[in-house]
Amino acid sequence: MKKEPFVTLEKLNEITEKFPTPFHLYDEKGIRENAKALKEAFAWNKGFKEFFAVKATPNPYLINILQEYGCGCDCSSETELMMAKAVGCKKGDIMFSSNDTPEKEFRYADEIGGIINLDDITHIESVEKALGKIPEVISCRYNPGGVFKISNGIMDNPGDAKYGMTTEQIFDAFRILKSKGAKEFGIHAFLASNTVTNDYYPMLAEVMFELAVKLQKETGAHIKFINLSGGIGIPYKPDQEPNDIRVIGEGVRKVYEEVLVPEGMGDVAIYTELGRFMMGPYGCLVTKAIHEKHTHKEYIGVDACAVNLMRPAMYGAYHHITVMGKENEPCDHKYDVTGSLCENNDKFAIDRMLPKIDKGDLLVIHDTGAHGFAMGYNYNGKLKSAEILLHEDGSFEMIRRAETPRDYFATFDCFPVFEKLLQDEDELK
Repeated sequence: MKKEPFVTLEKLNEITEKFPTPFHLYDEKGIRENAKALKEAFAWNKGFKEFFAVKATPNPYLINILQEYGCGCDCSSETELMMAKAVGCKKGDIMFSSNDTPEKEFRYADEIGGIINLDDITHIESVEKALGKIPEVISCRYNPGGVFKISNGIMDNPGDAKYGMTTEQIFDAFRILKSKGAKEFGIHAFLASNTVTNDYYPMLAEVMFELAVKLQKETGAHIKFINLSGGIGIPYKPDQEPNDIRVIGEGVRKVYEEVLVPEGMGDVAIYTELGRFMMGPYGCLVTKAIHEKHTHKEYIGVDACAVNLMRPAMYGAYHHITVMGKENEPCDHKYDVTGSLCENNDKFAIDRMLPKIDKGDLLVIHDTGAHGFAMGYNYNGKLKSAEILLHEDGSFEMIRRAETPRDYFATFDCFPVFEKLLQDEDELK
């Protein structure tokens, strides 16, 4: 089975003449088409809004594209809040879903018009202390515990997750918040990750809608929105069938009309916080084969490493690889495709059947548009790569430059050693 890259070898050769590998490349056309499809899938809900999970791909250029389709930002830290403000998010455009949150971050989120989504009942006290009040609009994160099942089996185990309130706690939280001045409420839940099934969101929606009805009846709180969060996944493997967002949207609509509308709650807005689904398939890591090694196994060494894409090393996650220009050649060579970190798990593929790879070949590692660049780090003193945006007309531009040694050493800039660390930088360029 094959995956088709969104870029041709001819175009990659053009890009690499200007920007050296490795780099993350994003497909503007795919991003736009997907954002439009999501908006259309939930157009039946007057208040629908997607709050893009900034943590997935924290790049202002890409967020700006999503804003053209009405998307806001889901943030989980102070710096993500700062980015949301910088790209022009206004009141109601930011959802602040964090955990173990410093009080100053609650304060900043409120100052810039963010909706605070409480992860725990004890955070009510923290928010009140930070703001001197409880906001009039507030949300609570729900975790029913146990395992989350749909017709084709267990999807995930929220009972082991650190996030959210128990059923009893969320009822208590609503009562407390209402008594302290909250006027409009939201509920939020993330019960399964990276689901590749059209059934997940409708099943989650049923759980959340039934909870909303009970909360409104028993606490008197007005439910303004229900946030289905993320969890809609992407097909990393070529034999997986992708989700159909229009089928998913219709499934949620059906449950909405069965559960909420008869209870007089047909004005409840549906929110989503998708990251992987919004960006994952529309980014790839472009890297070059620079070494080959023949020992107990066959190894291909590339100029990228886990610094550029951590998921395979961290989770054993599968990312499909295309050897550009050899798409139609037989996959008759078994390789471990490795990076240069001093860690044996720094491998993009293990025992992967691929065409014969020669030094200088360009490899496209698929589906890195979310949780790819964002999870990078600087182990072994490795520097993070550039990010490039491929426009619909075939032009391209750098939307984040690659790190330099000066960036790596920047936190020493208040010490005398800083200049010594940089004295060789120009020579090494």
